[in-house]
Amino acid sequence: MIKLRLKRYGKKREVSYRIVAMNSHTRRDGRPLEELGFYNPRTDETRLDVPAIVKRLKDGAQPTDTVRSILQKANVFEQVNA
Repeated sequence: MIKLRLKRYGKKREVSYRIVAMNSHTRRDGRPLEELGFYNPRTDETRLDVPAIVKRLKDGAQPTDTVRSILQKANVFEQVNA
């Protein structure tokens, strides 16, 4: 199963994440299938590749709870259902 989840980057106390598509059995910091965005929780900055995310969701990828929350804030699910 393909999951949309966060991959941790940065150093201690300066963490940021990339939103990636990965096989669910791959470790968190393993090689992603595709990088789909960026999320910095300290500044609440988010950059998303919306067309690629919509394509992955239509193909059946499942977002984790945190990624689902980020995508809901960006109204990505409205584009999936359209």
